[in-house]
Amino acid sequence: MTAAAIDIHQIIKRLPHRYPILLVDRVLEVEGSTRIKAIKNVTINEPFFVGHFPSRPVMPGVLILEAMAQASALLLLPPDSNKLDPDVVYYFVGIDNARFKRPVEPGDQLVMECTAERSRGGIYKFHAVARVDGELACEADLMCTVRRIEA
Repeated sequence: MTAAAIDIHQIIKRLPHRYPILLVDRVLEVEGSTRIKAIKNVTINEPFFVGHFPSRPVMPGVLILEAMAQASALLLLPPDSNKLDPDVVYYFVGIDNARFKRPVEPGDQLVMECTAERSRGGIYKFHAVARVDGELACEADLMCTVRRIEA
């Protein structure tokens, strides 16, 4: 069963990231804790475009990967979770098989689909793809972990 969309207000309640590093604008679909489809609207106002690159703005690949990791992290939260736990941090711990197929530019809508592959020893592995207008922009296997931090 696919859950209803999650808007930016709910994303902010679930992820610890904030501007300028919050890179998920909306969740379109969630299937339990196994699959998520989310979007990042890419605008010329993004702070990284000032230097990457002034004459031809392109979203840095590492930020595309970060956006996919953030979308994946949303799968790790209980579906009824509507409160950010300040003592929990989501760490992006690994990337395998990353491939970039097309540049992501201002005006693009990055549509990310992340699927939970497995969990072992507190490490969660996801396969993630990002598309623009249906065309593959990036694909990678991502690893994340959730850690409780000490005050």
